[in-house]
Amino acid sequence: MPLRVGIVGLPNSGKTTLFNALTHAGAQVSAYTEVTQKPNVGMAVIADDRLERLSQVVGSKKVTPAAIRVVDVPGRAEIPGELRQADALLAVLDGFSEEANPEGDLETLRLELIVADREHVDRRLDRVRKEAKSGDRAKRQEAELTERLLAHLDEGHPLSEWDGELPAELEPLTTKPLIPLENGPGGIDCALEMELSELSPEEAAEFRSGASALDDVVVRLKEALGLITFFTIGDTEARSWTLQHGQTALDAAESIHSDIARGFIRCEVIRWGDLLECGSHAEAARRGLQRLEGKAYVVEDGDVLNVRFNV
Repeated sequence: MPLRVGIVGLPNSGKTTLFNALTHAGAQVSAYTEVTQKPNVGMAVIADDRLERLSQVVGSKKVTPAAIRVVDVPGRAEIPGELRQADALLAVLDGFSEEANPEGDLETLRLELIVADREHVDRRLDRVRKEAKSGDRAKRQEAELTERLLAHLDEGHPLSEWDGELPAELEPLTTKPLIPLENGPGGIDCALEMELSELSPEEAAEFRSGASALDDVVVRLKEALGLITFFTIGDTEARSWTLQHGQTALDAAESIHSDIARGFIRCEVIRWGDLLECGSHAEAARRGLQRLEGKAYVVEDGDVLNVRFNV
């Protein structure tokens, strides 16, 4: 499953413009209205020059870079439940208008997320209280915990500051990394990036003075989530994937396909630079640069994996 990122922001801050710059989706950009709209959903490719180089040396017929699933939430009053499945939130801040106040907008967004979690926890408390009437001890304990969580939010504190475990089903917004992106001269020019996203990468690079919006977002996401990249390289396809730092070969297999994880036997591992130098898996193995690892092996950034499995 790809990395999932939600875009939040105050009205007319440039959320959909950033969404289009990241995904090339061409979603309609318009002034905020009270009319309920569906969120925009698209995929943003994570470019990695290592993947291109590996695919060329091995002769892969297809190249598939890792991608981020991006959700753009219109308006501000309703936050769709889909954001609760996001791994991180991008907070777009107005840095271009005459009355721009990015720091104040960020604080307002933090408060809105607390309010959204407060309403979410309150609804859950109503349900858990009803279930606890059966006399189930676990439900009574959950109701007591949910009451304490509600009081914590009522005091204006995010659940990231809760000292203790949270119910797995809660999916709070205020525990997710919130990455501020100023839309304006002091940050990312989202309007320019949206226009450049319609050009080829080579043409777009001529107009930029630095990294693209997506490059900047990926760097911040990697830092916030502790992300690494691993590769699966073969004649048919060369592909990059993301994992969180500290995850294992079994986690990598699960991200590729659940069947591969279920039938995991062992994993062949080559460093990307070694495969690039050797030119093939066979030559890397001949030189002793390929090793076999088990489920508990902690994947490192740049590892090229070939999972052996049997279903």
